[in-house]
Amino acid sequence: MDKQTLIEKLNQDLAGEFGAIIQYITYAAKASGPFRPQLVQFFMAEVPDEQLHAQFLANKISALGGEPVTQPRPVPPASNNREMVEAVLKAEQQATRDYTERAEQAAAFGDKGLQVQLENMVADESGHAQETERLLRDWPL
Repeated sequence: MDKQTLIEKLNQDLAGEFGAIIQYITYAAKASGPFRPQLVQFFMAEVPDEQLHAQFLANKISALGGEPVTQPRPVPPASNNREMVEAVLKAEQQATRDYTERAEQAAAFGDKGLQVQLENMVADESGHAQETERLLRDWPL
């Protein structure tokens, strides 16, 4: 793994975190129905974690000599609460896969600190995914 490829991959992750922040804020605004307060709280509770991930990634990209991206990954459209929660689950699962791969790449690059931080981010994202799965488990169709 060369440095430029690692920077490019980390920038893809940064775009994903920016997209996640926008996704959570937008979905919180769009939540409706009798469980709106709980969904708003669920969505907004994730924003600080995603902001911390984005800040870490931007700092690391810069430290490696790269330029952090400013364009977010697109937010999937969702027309109802269930679709929003399902889209969040897909995004969290994708982030878990991406950070697992990135941790392996950081190890191959020889950056143990980056590897450990990315593994911590895997734990965060997989925890978010598990909570989202539990929310969907008994959701009426």
